[in-house]
Amino acid sequence: MELVIKGRRVSPGKAVGEALVTKESIGFNFGVDPDTGTIVERGHELEGRSVAGKILVFPSGKGSTGGSFSIYQLGVLGTAPKAMINVRSETIVAVGAVMAHIPLIDRLDSDPIETIKNGDYVEVDADKGIVTLTRT
Repeated sequence: MELVIKGRRVSPGKAVGEALVTKESIGFNFGVDPDTGTIVERGHELEGRSVAGKILVFPSGKGSTGGSFSIYQLGVLGTAPKAMINVRSETIVAVGAVMAHIPLIDRLDSDPIETIKNGDYVEVDADKGIVTLTRT
């Protein structure tokens, strides 16, 4: 099954990979280990899982403005997600994605948290504002 969902480009670029989905917001500043990309926030739905090399699907960011630099640091260290999909992106995640050259898209026609499942193969074309979901 292939599904194409339209959205809004926040940070340009294209990426393909496996989806990692959470219904919880992510605080990148102190919530994600920059050396490994692992979620370290206690009690978070993805605690212990790495965002590195994944298409990270989450509602929005949370926390301080240091989160933008934390996302940038993930990019520099090679532990960043390949792309990010938000329900509604906010400034902290948007700035971090732009600085780290991570494609970011939001405001999709359907709720990405409900539509995309962990392990789905996802293509993000933020330049065109399109997410293509392939599920077998």
